[in-house]
Amino acid sequence: MRAPIRLLPWILCWLLSLEAGAAEEAFDLHGQLTNVEQFHPAFRSPYQGANSLDPAATGRETTDATLSAQARLWRGAGAHVDAEIDQGFGLSNTLGVAGFPSGAAYKVGSFDPYFRVPRLFLRQVLGPRAKQASGDGADPSAGTEDPESLTLTAGKFSAVDVFDTNRYAHDPRADFLNWSVIEAGAYDYAADAWGYSYGAAAEWTRSRWTLRGGVFALSRVPNQRELDRTFQQFELVAETERRHEWSGRAGSLKLLVFANHGRMGSYDEAVRQAAGAGVPPDTASVRVPAWRPGVALNLEQELSPDLGLFARASANDGSKEAYDFTEINRSVSAGLSLAGSGWGRPQDTVGLAAAVNALSSAARRYFAAGGMGILIGDGRLPDYGFEKILETYYAARLTEALTLSADFQYIVNPAYNADRGPVRVFGIRVHAQI
Repeated sequence: MRAPIRLLPWILCWLLSLEAGAAEEAFDLHGQLTNVEQFHPAFRSPYQGANSLDPAATGRETTDATLSAQARLWRGAGAHVDAEIDQGFGLSNTLGVAGFPSGAAYKVGSFDPYFRVPRLFLRQVLGPRAKQASGDGADPSAGTEDPESLTLTAGKFSAVDVFDTNRYAHDPRADFLNWSVIEAGAYDYAADAWGYSYGAAAEWTRSRWTLRGGVFALSRVPNQRELDRTFQQFELVAETERRHEWSGRAGSLKLLVFANHGRMGSYDEAVRQAAGAGVPPDTASVRVPAWRPGVALNLEQELSPDLGLFARASANDGSKEAYDFTEINRSVSAGLSLAGSGWGRPQDTVGLAAAVNALSSAARRYFAAGGMGILIGDGRLPDYGFEKILETYYAARLTEALTLSADFQYIVNPAYNADRGPVRVFGIRVHAQI
């Protein structure tokens, strides 16, 4: 019975293509389907814990089919809604690596297809030449080209629809897959277990500058499905972007700062409490209202018409538990993206990236004592090491609507554990859009 179930998202995508052709100008429909299959061979693992990556040869797949609808309401205003069917799990149920190898995998999953609404928001663009800006189905963060404008977005969407974007490394449906490559690893952005939240954002663009600010609801409990809709637990985030030209080539530099306020546990307090009781530490037992700030730098630079460079560096308060993203307290990543004009395939893309992630000293003590986190926890951590990730992919545009990608990742010290790994992850991605 599994085969018919797995066909449902594909059938849905075909039906969406029929509806899209009938959409009127004031109402747009877009559809997409993405299937990612990943596999890793067996790797060295003298021990493992509850949140460890399975050391046996393992494969998993995820599928998501999305209908995106945009309605233009009045000049510069629009409404956006995504309806999505998801299916599948990440490797080891999305556990065992802080820089997890699939941005198409969530912290929850199901072998049977399930329905959800990840985005439902309103957007208003104000400016002397404000466009009808409801957002684009492939890029909900699309705004205006006005030299001066104010864009307001409110509703349910992802913080990283607006913040920490990068043209070369940001979309797991089209470019890189690793979490710490497509986002700033230490940006613990507010989100439910699927990566979305309720919130509002404002973007003021003037010439080469854009200033952004936003507020988003944290989960009611760290890394859970339910968001705190009362906004008693929330994230404040601000970002400044400076666009520039270097040797005649476009680029931008972004500085992001954020602060999460919610009930969260101190790593050292959890270790102290557990030591007296003779049990592994648990941050859930010491949660109190607290702030957790962080910062991220984000660079993108065109080097030639076909070649682009990107880099990110980020850090956060490592004294407290990760709240909604992953256990990374320091992270740097960089890479290159090359279009295939040189070999007669201008719509193809090849990418190469590296990321290095680190824990704070307090987090190291917590995991060494047997603590569990959002994504990691081997039950011990006697031999800590930086988590090092190398990723490369080739995306072949087969038709205007269909892209096939091959992806490879090499992960050293998964979950910062030098006793385990290295891990080789092979992936195939099929992406269709209309």
